[in-house]
Amino acid sequence: MAANDTFTTEELLYGFEKTVFGLEYRSWSWRPYLVKKFTRPVLFQVHNLSSRDRTQTVHQFVREIDKRVDGLKTGIARDPAEANFEVYVVDRAQYERVVKTEIYKSERANVPGRCLVRVVSGRDGIKRSAAVIVSDEGEFLFKRCLVEEVLQGLGPMNDDEDLTHSVFNDSSRHSRFTVFDQLILNMLYDPRIKPGMSLKQTRAVLPLVVRDARRRVR
Repeated sequence: MAANDTFTTEELLYGFEKTVFGLEYRSWSWRPYLVKKFTRPVLFQVHNLSSRDRTQTVHQFVREIDKRVDGLKTGIARDPAEANFEVYVVDRAQYERVVKTEIYKSERANVPGRCLVRVVSGRDGIKRSAAVIVSDEGEFLFKRCLVEEVLQGLGPMNDDEDLTHSVFNDSSRHSRFTVFDQLILNMLYDPRIKPGMSLKQTRAVLPLVVRDARRRVR
């Protein structure tokens, strides 16, 4: 595993800009070129619709995020009404139906990608996220989709083909929460980075944010 000093400050600033500002599917969200993040604990609910029960694997990843990202509290909702991040684990045959009925509530919705996440955001931060993860097309795709879509649902929503150490790159072969991505999430959830900030506004504080993120990611 890469160490937190493997990457230059410039690489981390580039990664932050490319993942936090912009969207893989630009028509999907409010004001794409502003910071999007949760400002309260993220409580997950898992809907395992797949023939294989992946619930514990999703719960384990939620606990890993809680341990590895400062400034962000994640957990499992005890009451479904409290959940603000829903994860649907499906077999491929269920994917299109679940996206249309559970995520977009519309039979006319477009259903792109192998897996997806939808983020509902405003000036005060992310309100809700929902991800659909395909379970029955191999372990790599399941783990890859779980990590990428859940992390993107926390705010860094864009992909970039130059990010070779990241899951935020559809060409990379990563299927775990890489050190690079841990650094990006710790930068995003630094209290100096506020929802609704523009790229220009973040640039004044990001060098210090990078320094402090390195201290947190081991």
